[in-house]
Amino acid sequence: MITIISPAKRLDFKSKSGIPGHTEPRFTEKAAALVEDIRQFSPTDLAVLMNVSDDIANFTFEHYMRWKNPFDIDDAKQALFAFMGDVYQSLDAGSLSDEDIDFAQKHLRILSGLYGILRPLDLIQPYRLEMGTKITTSSGGDLYAYWSPSITAAINEDLGKHGPETLINLASREYFRAVDTKKLTGEVITPVFKEYRNGRYQVMGMLAKRARGMMARFIIKKRIVKADEIKLFNEAGYSYDDNMSSASEWVFTR
Repeated sequence: MITIISPAKRLDFKSKSGIPGHTEPRFTEKAAALVEDIRQFSPTDLAVLMNVSDDIANFTFEHYMRWKNPFDIDDAKQALFAFMGDVYQSLDAGSLSDEDIDFAQKHLRILSGLYGILRPLDLIQPYRLEMGTKITTSSGGDLYAYWSPSITAAINEDLGKHGPETLINLASREYFRAVDTKKLTGEVITPVFKEYRNGRYQVMGMLAKRARGMMARFIIKKRIVKADEIKLFNEAGYSYDDNMSSASEWVFTR
């Protein structure tokens, strides 16, 4: 069983992870080619392309100018500890044990606009690139076309190693679109988190992100490798709702 999550826009490269172990991203060469494409844009171009402020565009431009392959370890950080944001605050990687991290390294994957797919201990350099960014790569397509075959093949490889072959999708729609579900070797289960508001259950963006992080942590801490066991998820008042769920979409409400 493999669980996938989205990355985050916010990064922390100021603090150290305190974890000595690391691995290298699978698709560093593809990432390097993408960096060369992005380096053709000026800060002004990036501001428009990424719909960000001039300050963020300038920071992003500088990150890509400094990006190296091969990289300096001092300028890189393990992915699980570099990403910030609601999902990662709930996952709280800093409080995981060595055994937890070892399990996560086998069973958790992070989708990325620049790196394609990452293991928790894969070293990354600072970047900003959402999967939905409307950029045409040197290969002629968008980021979905660029990454989908590689991401899907990597997931299939990992599912084969760490069976049963079930993919738990805790990624956002934007990132999950990069997975070619028709070519996956296993089944896909997407947990959905709903809040009871104004007389009905509904998905609330920020709360759903936090819940996805909590579930990723739950899977890691409980060493879950059989999908049915995630139905026991009860963090922060959530519980599995069988009546609202389908075979591929499992709903948790509170």
